[in-house]
Amino acid sequence: MALRVLYLAEIVGKAGVYCVKTALSGIRSERNIDAVIANADGATGGFGLGKNHSVYLRKLGVDVITGGDQIYFKRDMVTHIESAPYILRPANYPPGTPGRGWRYYTFAERKLAVISLLGQSGFERVHLSNPFTFLPDIVSRVRAETNTIVLDFHAATTAEKYTMFFHAAGKVSAVCGSGQRVMTADATIMEGGTAVVCDAGRTGSRQSVGGLDPEGEIRQFVSAIPERSGEAWDGLELQGVVLEFNEDGTAVSIETLRVPCPDPAPAERGK
Repeated sequence: MALRVLYLAEIVGKAGVYCVKTALSGIRSERNIDAVIANADGATGGFGLGKNHSVYLRKLGVDVITGGDQIYFKRDMVTHIESAPYILRPANYPPGTPGRGWRYYTFAERKLAVISLLGQSGFERVHLSNPFTFLPDIVSRVRAETNTIVLDFHAATTAEKYTMFFHAAGKVSAVCGSGQRVMTADATIMEGGTAVVCDAGRTGSRQSVGGLDPEGEIRQFVSAIPERSGEAWDGLELQGVVLEFNEDGTAVSIETLRVPCPDPAPAERGK
């Protein structure tokens, strides 16, 4: 029996959480989705993931939450992640870091492994171990339990992502790129049955700079003076990819998904 997985592109800010609230339930039903994986590295204010937002996203129907270089930007996540098996931080963090970088989950009587890895290029504050040397060891252990494996590769450059695609081809079922917050038009299935997309986009404001208020981002580039980034609410959209896997773990299909969301009532913007 085929397994259908929805990978939600990076949820950014309150607007992104609102999009999940308004659209996810309908998508699960209409597209017969068995499991929902979502990157939420910017769900809280555009930078990081707080405990309350992680719990809320879980209640809204997200089965597995992945992070990235900002997974510990909110202090309460450091303690919360240990008691939240549905949240994954990148597996190439140092030994002893709270949380896990990969886990098994069961959906529709199928065991699915989800792995999170962080790239090395373009991150100013976080520099982790080499993800390319981590992957084969994790896959060898995971395959003892299941051959259906989804890798969230959170990276800042297309070159590193494409290198990972070829490195992971035939080893995992899918590599979903995250971190750039812009949907790319390259979703495909590689030789060996691995579905890939360079970046699945973002869930939140489409008319924005990575989900953030354009005016504030412009001022920072013009003045070179840092300021607090604001959240954006224009052109709301849920983005991601729908994946389908055979029983042997190979990908049957990968389809990009863009679902416009209604403008919220004023009270919703404060949640």
